[in-house]
Amino acid sequence: GVEVLPEREDEAVAGFYATRTDKVEITRSPLAKRLFEIEGIASVFFGNNFITVTKDSQAHWNHIRTLVFGSIMDHYDSGKDAVSDVAETTDTTIYEDDDEVVAMIKELLETRIRPAVMEDGGNILYVGFAEDTGIVTVRLAGSCVGCPSSMVTLKNGVENMLMHYVPEVTAVVSEETEAPEGDGGAAGIKIQMTEGEKKHKSYEERLAAAGIPFSD
Repeated sequence: GVEVLPEREDEAVAGFYATRTDKVEITRSPLAKRLFEIEGIASVFFGNNFITVTKDSQAHWNHIRTLVFGSIMDHYDSGKDAVSDVAETTDTTIYEDDDEVVAMIKELLETRIRPAVMEDGGNILYVGFAEDTGIVTVRLAGSCVGCPSSMVTLKNGVENMLMHYVPEVTAVVSEETEAPEGDGGAAGIKIQMTEGEKKHKSYEERLAAAGIPFSD
């Protein structure tokens, strides 16, 4: 592990410890959430005047050291507390009563899909999962809205990834669209190249870089 010494002491956070799988604990700590967004971080421990970050055996400090320091600096620049008494909840927060399917969908959206989307100024929010139909509902925001080709590319990438890792998922729809009928769905939509072609291509590249399968 690597020990980092912040410029100010914070007795309120002393003793906080979380591993990557401690989802409930992580929701209490904006700082821990930032650190666990870095691939290869295994656990974090906060003392009143130090932070210990432990990596897993596959990761190399040469690759993640700068990301760790950057995340810590960004957190303290944000003015947020390192640890809060109240959990910081988002659309992808995994609750105790979420079943395994919903937890996996949220995890994939949070760690694999959303970062790629946000790099292009967009966002994707989890709305719900219908167990009886297997349909995941999301909400698209930012630059994802208003460009049909970008929205279809994004939706197909998300749909392919969720269906690949979560067999229970049959389709992904946005709140602005209707659920697919039969075997059609958005994957069968034909995209006519418009002024949005450059953005469409950009989303393909982002999704591919994140390891998200895409097909039109």
